Amino acid sequence: MPAPRFRRVLLKLSGEALIGKFRFGIDSDMLEYVAREIVSAKELGTEIAIVIGGGNIYRGLAAAERGVDRVTGDYMGMLATVINAMALQDCLEKTGVETRVMTAFNMEKIAEPYIQRRAMRHLERGRVIILAAGTGNPYFTTDTAAALRAMEINAEVLLKATKVDGVYDSDPVENPNAVRFESISYMEVLRRDLRVMDSTATALCKDNGIPVIVFDLNNEGNIRRVIQGDSVGTTVHTGEE
Repeated sequence: MPAPRFRRVLLKLSGEALIGKFRFGIDSDMLEYVAREIVSAKELGTEIAIVIGGGNIYRGLAAAERGVDRVTGDYMGMLATVINAMALQDCLEKTGVETRVMTAFNMEKIAEPYIQRRAMRHLERGRVIILAAGTGNPYFTTDTAAALRAMEINAEVLLKATKVDGVYDSDPVENPNAVRFESISYMEVLRRDLRVMDSTATALCKDNGIPVIVFDLNNEGNIRRVIQGDSVGTTVHTGEE
């Protein structure tokens, strides 16, 4: 088997990725599918860290729009990410993959606290780590958490799994003539306001030279293909176009 292109990656999963056929919550079929995709990618020998969102259960910003205090809503959203992380851990471990959930604030009964050196050690020992509760701070998204954790664990790339097959010049759902980029610079993303990630996450990746690959999670085998170095999705990079 040829060596994978990336030896250590940070995979960003949205909470919505687990909804599947439901309107909210966790679809067990979709959860098992995601777990299989991660297991297949891990078979390449790549070290995998995962940051997972909680939007399938609770979204703090949306709650704030309905009158919930923003800080309270954001903490509730962080707790939702822990639920998703525990569900994914359970599914992965049923396949025999050793997994650790690490949270940004202490929840000793159910997960380890996130400590950078400990996270690195888990990766070196071949464990998949699932990083929950965002950064542990309100007003910061899980995209920002993914960018921050990618830097902390020295990930070579941030893989952003989405519902679309890359970055487009406009919304492909609303515009059938939207054009997909094979690669694009962070400066161009910011100039065009393409919102691949929130501005804080984008700036963190740009300033620290971490490429982001945006791809369709629902295309079976894509996580593995990206790690192998196949041309999948859109690569967002630090160089100029």
